[in-house]
Amino acid sequence: MSREAPSTHPSGDNRFKLLDRAINAHQGDGHALIEVLHAAQGIFGYLEEDLLIYIARALKRPLSQVYGVATFYNFFRLKPAGRHTFVLCTGTACYVKGADRLQKALEHRCAVRFGETTPDGAVSLVAARCVGSCGLAPVAVIDDEVAARLTEQEAVARVDAWAAAAEEVTR
Repeated sequence: MSREAPSTHPSGDNRFKLLDRAINAHQGDGHALIEVLHAAQGIFGYLEEDLLIYIARALKRPLSQVYGVATFYNFFRLKPAGRHTFVLCTGTACYVKGADRLQKALEHRCAVRFGETTPDGAVSLVAARCVGSCGLAPVAVIDDEVAARLTEQEAVARVDAWAAAAEEVTR
């Protein structure tokens, strides 16, 4: 009895098999777009353009709708994330309490703007419309941990700590 070779995705990237399973689990239902995007990001790490096109075709949805959902929700990334992520809330309460000053200090320290990752891939700066912790403003989610009532010095110190830890590893 001969064994069949495992089938591969036409692209040659077997991660698409996992994505196809997620799409099929929802019977290709276009209403499952957010769930499929979550699965895709979990599998691929981020949602690049070719992946969005693939999802749009698989769910029979316009690319504009898939792109719109991927760009509307803060959770989704269209570029690879850095090893560390600093998500700054820029909602009204945080802005009033100084989020704009934190943003300027972090952009200066990292030499990139919010929405970008440092050239060495160490830090991604992300702005969020609201993280739902207005009473703790200004708030950031730093490597998945909420940091409340941040000052500029504390925010920059977090990034400096990442840089110091990276230097320790390379020594």
